[in-house]
Amino acid sequence: MPRPVWSLFGYKVIEPDEQLDLFACREVRLHLVARQLELGGFADRTLCGGLLPAQPRWSNLEQGLLRDRRLCTNCRSTLEAQRQGQHSVWSGA
Repeated sequence: MPRPVWSLFGYKVIEPDEQLDLFACREVRLHLVARQLELGGFADRTLCGGLLPAQPRWSNLEQGLLRDRRLCTNCRSTLEAQRQGQHSVWSGA
């Protein structure tokens, strides 16, 4: 069965751990990352443009996670824009 152009499968979630990364997010937030790196894009950035932690804890993006209060609002907004076919600032397009 062909996968739709846009799906949750195209993204991963970075889960915060007990020690926040000094160079990445300093809040206990869930951030989204594109699963497939794009040529000319930023491979070390979350959807909101933040740097990835040095040792990220990854998980799959599930539908229910989109309602989690810990989800970064900027990542959520970028995801919604991509869902509607708009390009992200960080995708290089």
